[in-house]
Amino acid sequence: MEKSRVIYITIGAGILGAAIFIWFGFYDIAADKKHWKITEWFLEVVRDRSIERKISNIETPSNLDDIQIFVKAAGNYDEMCSQCHLAPGTTTNELAAGLYPTPPDFTESSFNDPARSFWIIKHGIKMTGMPAWGTSHSDEEIWELVAFIQQLPNLDNHSYVELVAKYGGSHQHADSHDDNNMDKHSPKEQGHKNHSH
Repeated sequence: MEKSRVIYITIGAGILGAAIFIWFGFYDIAADKKHWKITEWFLEVVRDRSIERKISNIETPSNLDDIQIFVKAAGNYDEMCSQCHLAPGTTTNELAAGLYPTPPDFTESSFNDPARSFWIIKHGIKMTGMPAWGTSHSDEEIWELVAFIQQLPNLDNHSYVELVAKYGGSHQHADSHDDNNMDKHSPKEQGHKNHSH
């Protein structure tokens, strides 16, 4: 009985200490101060486990490597993503350098889990600066972005600039979508199931 009491007191003291620590503003939330290692570990586990759970039923289209699919996203990538995730020929910029956690550089490595990329682009991630683009873009457009990101490491600056010039961004579509286009925002995440992550 005495042992249980000590455990309860210890847990209570820990909760009280955490509450005091938070309430009086001792935790530094500045973006130029890194998390403690334990905090980083905790947040990464929460993020990864949450995403893995959410993407288990997403079906990846089988045609993401089709040039006719991914080139259409060049303008959208330039408008929506390049400031944080960079473009061919750039190494960093003020926005990317000032964000914490640091956004992944899509020009350097290929992200081989399309379902994960789709979910993150569509729903965003809290407290990271990653927006939920699914609030303004259809699933089709997001899959095109996923396809473009897969191909981005293979593009040089000249090819990238040419594609952006040819396939301009579509932010204006938010005002011009008719009812049929708005239907594209349905939760159906269709295509060929891809189990390779």
